[in-house]
Amino acid sequence: MSADPQTHLGHAPDDDRILILDYGGQYTQLIARRVREAGVYSEIRPYDLPAEAIAAFGATGVILSGGPESVGGESSPEVADAVLELGVPILGICYGMQALAAKLGGAVRPADHREFGYAEVEIPLDSPLLGGLVPEGKPLSVWMSHGDRVDGLPDGFVPIAASANAPLAGMADPKRQYYGLQFHPEVTHTEHGQKILERFVHDICGCASDWTSHNIIKEHIDRVREEVGDGQVLLGLSGGVDSSVVAALLHEAIGDQLICVFVDNGLLRLDEGDQVMAVFAKHLGVNVVRVDAEAEFLAALQGVTDPEEKRKIIGGKFIDVFEREANRLEGIAWLAQGTIYPDVIESAGADTGKAHVIKSHHNVGGLPETMRLKLIEPLRDLFKDEVRKIGVELGLPKELVGRHPFPGPGLGVRILGEVKKEYADILRRADDIFISELRAYDLYDEVSQAFAVFLPVRSVGVMGDGRTYEYVIALRAVETVDFMTAHWAHLPYDLLDHVSRRIINEISGISRVTYDISGKPPATIEWE
Repeated sequence: MSADPQTHLGHAPDDDRILILDYGGQYTQLIARRVREAGVYSEIRPYDLPAEAIAAFGATGVILSGGPESVGGESSPEVADAVLELGVPILGICYGMQALAAKLGGAVRPADHREFGYAEVEIPLDSPLLGGLVPEGKPLSVWMSHGDRVDGLPDGFVPIAASANAPLAGMADPKRQYYGLQFHPEVTHTEHGQKILERFVHDICGCASDWTSHNIIKEHIDRVREEVGDGQVLLGLSGGVDSSVVAALLHEAIGDQLICVFVDNGLLRLDEGDQVMAVFAKHLGVNVVRVDAEAEFLAALQGVTDPEEKRKIIGGKFIDVFEREANRLEGIAWLAQGTIYPDVIESAGADTGKAHVIKSHHNVGGLPETMRLKLIEPLRDLFKDEVRKIGVELGLPKELVGRHPFPGPGLGVRILGEVKKEYADILRRADDIFISELRAYDLYDEVSQAFAVFLPVRSVGVMGDGRTYEYVIALRAVETVDFMTAHWAHLPYDLLDHVSRRIINEISGISRVTYDISGKPPATIEWE
């Protein structure tokens, strides 16, 4: 079925929807993001979703993800009958292809040679999914990650791709609109990968491109207004991307019914408190209550050196201060949080044990029992890149929306050991120099995350004719796609030289600057 992938008038942006069943693959979130980049709404659910939930989802199409298991293994995940009973197109990727083939009577066996990484596939037959992507006789460059392979096709299927180690690297049943790919179209290493997914969701499933920033904002504003009514909403505004976009969206939806509490914990970036107030209170007209709690936080952290304990203290103190300010306000019925879709996915994986757990998230654990407020999470169904796009469309400065990630405990975990005001003041100035120079060199948006770290060790230095014995600043910049792995950024030497000289010359108390060239793994992105 061919469809015009234009926006359909009168459609809700999630009327056309792709159900992605997760078999534990490392790229599952990436599949969902790529589908949404094609303008189609998608959700990730566990592979063993109950039959009634599969039917109730209302899928226009289904994608079966990759996974670490072997189809021939004992108790290996299968394709549920309920998925086939939907009567909609299905695309199996890697393990998803193998599981689909096995379910329908095909053969899956260990490959002669496992394929991990770059591979080339031939496209032997024209097909709606792969036809015409490359000139005749030219191979398609793809990304493989498998130890098993399909060795025999189910009835009704034809081969549509072949590699040296997987003669059946792609399969299609055009009548039932079932497709399988042994390679991963969702990763950037696969040539024309996005086009392949667009063909599946648009040409094969018939989905329109309704999932756009404009339509997302409209739908979410309507949803907030319906849910909140005339109630007042409280939001803890941190100045980070997620809470900032929540504030802008809620303000657009309910205006003065939104009250924001901005807790300045003394562990923010240079002038960040003033910047938050300037953007939201002055320019957007949001009602923001600013709380100066630096002394409270620093007192609570006195003498504490363990990073996990520092995190808990900072998080607990934030709740204490936030609740205290909330209790001073009357008529509050709702608490807003900046939970986004990856938080929901990761926490669900931690709860069910079916996904490979990345982290649990503080936003997805319910409310403190004492608050008695109803929870609203306007960004709960959005990925980070979608949050950034709607933030810009809502009028937030691109510099704010495009900021690098900043840890919840702020500089508290970028100061190694005990947190002191002296250390925080030094660090925020050093970090500001590093970031401002990255922007001046037009490199800020080229790296995924960059920051400075304060090391509470003294190092001998020479300034003028005198000998110094001062602290050390470490600089960190990484490049990553998903923050699960990362490479250190190869910044120009002249930039690093300039930043180092500025930090040492302009900030009293620093005698040495280092640059971190470790990757993740084995290191983490943050130092704590």
